Amino acid sequence: MCEVIPVHEARPSAIPVDALLALMLATFSVSAGYGVVLPVLPDSVAALGGAATGEAFVSRHTGLLAAAYTLALFVFAPLWGRLSDRYGRRPILMIGLVGYVAATLLLAFGGSLALFYAERLLSGAFSASVTPVASAAVGELVKDDTMRARRLTLLSIASVAGFLLGPMLGVFSGSLANGVLGLSGAAAALLAPRAAVAVLALLAAAAVALRLPRTATGRAESGSLEAARGAASSIRVLLALGFIAAAAVGVFEVGLALRGRRELGLSPYQIATMFMECSLVMLVAQALVFSPRVKPAHTRWLIAPATIMLGGGLLLVPMAWNFTGLLIAVGVVAASAGVLSPILTYWISTLAGGAQGAQLGRQTAAASLGQTTGSAVGGLLFNISLLPGAPFVLTAALTAFGFFLSVGLPARLYAVARVAPVAGTISEPP
Repeated sequence: MCEVIPVHEARPSAIPVDALLALMLATFSVSAGYGVVLPVLPDSVAALGGAATGEAFVSRHTGLLAAAYTLALFVFAPLWGRLSDRYGRRPILMIGLVGYVAATLLLAFGGSLALFYAERLLSGAFSASVTPVASAAVGELVKDDTMRARRLTLLSIASVAGFLLGPMLGVFSGSLANGVLGLSGAAAALLAPRAAVAVLALLAAAAVALRLPRTATGRAESGSLEAARGAASSIRVLLALGFIAAAAVGVFEVGLALRGRRELGLSPYQIATMFMECSLVMLVAQALVFSPRVKPAHTRWLIAPATIMLGGGLLLVPMAWNFTGLLIAVGVVAASAGVLSPILTYWISTLAGGAQGAQLGRQTAAASLGQTTGSAVGGLLFNISLLPGAPFVLTAALTAFGFFLSVGLPARLYAVARVAPVAGTISEPP
């Protein structure tokens, strides 16, 4: 016999299919824009840095450039989320997507390391509006618990799919630009894939303008947050776990590119293949987590094992001395991160009540701060000889702390969901 956790409101899905597709295209485009840079980031830094660049210079700026993007996400995501609670989801998404297009094409005006940093910061600032606001739109429009979980997962899958195709798009469009347009070096590696991403983002902005229903505006933010006060403690734990998971992914992304390219001598195609594997495994993991066979309420039991598995995968990276070993490490990290990401989003949305934009903006900010920290650590500590594999070892220790945070979380989530102003109905065996 199942016990039904009472909630304040329950009505069926109210988001049209075309509106959901518009939101998926929006998240896909900004993720693809991020993914196109990663495989070629070390080589682009070397090309833009001039003749004086060395291994330490390349690894330092690789980490800092990746961190610049996620730092902008951290700063701006809560702001966009609060603005979307007040003025509606559609106008904020349109501003973010159009601004992202302009920032993405910034390097067309010249190639320098300083301009590269400016582009990363502006792209992060505008893309910060997309993921949390799109998720908030789903959380607001879809009140049935099971349907909301699956639609949030579809947004997450679209984001991972963008990250999956981004690296391959970066490598192949750069080669195409070299052969057809005569571009070479940093221009071929950076401008051609960005042009494709800009077209996708413009299409997404048009789709959002035409298909996304109007959402409530002018809501009092303090009242919304007060309604979710009973869930505040659990949300803070979920945000902390989001920070830890994102830090692990940030270290992993930068460290994988640096270790593969600089230490193991892998080709850009092999590095792109690893990122593609990462995204494919994430896609499968996310699809399974909220499949029809899994009740959304049961996903809280997966948080602790996925967290400790993430730390174990990080420790495999410095131990791998060939392409096959790195592929195994990629699979472990991707599977655990793929499980954690949609579960954390689902539970934060469930507990957020009327403050969907504000709380999901905070989640994006926490994850962005984690990825900023991880990216910087991955680049700055990569060449530390005192502790081989220092970024991976230290971040694995952080995931162990996350495991201890998550051990008592299932019972806490179950208890708070019974009284919190959540958006749907949750059934759970007693």
